[in-house]
Amino acid sequence: MMLRMRSLSALAVMAALVGCAKEGDLVVDQGVGVTSVLTLCPAVGIPDYTGDVTTFRSGDDRSIDSLDISAAMTNLRATCNDSGEQVYSEATFDVNARRTDTRGARTVTLPYFVTVLRGGSAVVSKRVGEVTLTFADGQERASAAGKVGSFINRADAALPDDIREKITKKRRAGDAEAALDPLADPEVKAAIARTRFEMLVGFQLTEDQLAYNVTR
Repeated sequence: MMLRMRSLSALAVMAALVGCAKEGDLVVDQGVGVTSVLTLCPAVGIPDYTGDVTTFRSGDDRSIDSLDISAAMTNLRATCNDSGEQVYSEATFDVNARRTDTRGARTVTLPYFVTVLRGGSAVVSKRVGEVTLTFADGQERASAAGKVGSFINRADAALPDDIREKITKKRRAGDAEAALDPLADPEVKAAIARTRFEMLVGFQLTEDQLAYNVTR
């Protein structure tokens, strides 16, 4: 399943010439996407179909009358410390839930996962946690907060010096390579893929819950 994420990583949004560059020099170290390429911090997001969970009172009945709890993960916020040999990324999030039967006080525990991917597909780590929501008697809605964190080896997330040089080197107007996008170079693309990490957070769903999210 293809994962589309609400990415929280910083992106460079404009190209500019630095003040010390000579006339005719093209500088790409402030170009579109370069800041994102060179960062050591993982992109953080919620994969499609995993940010919501719905439970039913009857295992086979998926009608509205059988709906028990519906919850959504929101307000995902990330911080990253890349000053050490281990890059530490932390994310906080809120869970907002609603129940259909408001009689009596009730506590509901929902499992969630945090997974670190390398190169878009290789699972580096996965952990499962829980968030607990408490409904007071007569209360329809409840909220709770969660926090996750992951470490990434700095050496694994850093581009080799020769690849970094290819991306950021100055190019003179008129040179053959000046018209080429360094990020389109197959060697550069492969190196970037090896150093790209993602920290993904979502509800730990059963197969039936995932299928419900996909088809509803």
